[in-house]
Amino acid sequence: MTKRISAKHKLDRRVGENIWGRPKSPVNKRDYGPGMHGQRRKGKLSDYGLQLRAKQKLKGYYGNISERQFEKIYLEAVRRRGNTAENLIGLLESRLDAIVYRAKFVPTVFAARQFVNHGHVKVNGVRTNIPSYRCKPGDVIEIKDKSKNMALVLEALQSAERDIPEYIEVDPKKMTASYIRVPELAEVPYAATMEPHLVVEYYSS
Repeated sequence: MTKRISAKHKLDRRVGENIWGRPKSPVNKRDYGPGMHGQRRKGKLSDYGLQLRAKQKLKGYYGNISERQFEKIYLEAVRRRGNTAENLIGLLESRLDAIVYRAKFVPTVFAARQFVNHGHVKVNGVRTNIPSYRCKPGDVIEIKDKSKNMALVLEALQSAERDIPEYIEVDPKKMTASYIRVPELAEVPYAATMEPHLVVEYYSS
């Protein structure tokens, strides 16, 4: 098992949820935490514990975002008008790697980051290899011609495991995706309940 998959499975078990909705998640068989003390009965979490878990779950969902990067996204959400929790989700879903994942060009958020890093994606016709690149409504994301026949891409597009959300319009034949609008929390197809309001409380406490 690679370090990447191991970390992904460990996060599922740590929070006790299958946060990506993957059929191979260990939580489907063992709904307790990892390690030798994982089966101990858990005490009730404090408010801080709930906030920390909500932050770790949301941050972990988007792959290898560092603590520093995630806090910068939060601070940007605070600066924007409107509800900070909704702004936070909107910023996370505007990331290029998140859109590549939502468009079903790749099977996982981890694969999306690597796929973008390796230069397989264009935004508005320009090769873009920065996973954190912030897309704007109206942007068109496409897979480079040389990358369209990759087994990873073909398998992901044919998978019935998840649906493409309404704020992204995909042409599977051309392998292009249009980012229609910044979504609200209720529109984002999370497999587990995300609580961005607790993340806001975590950083503001």
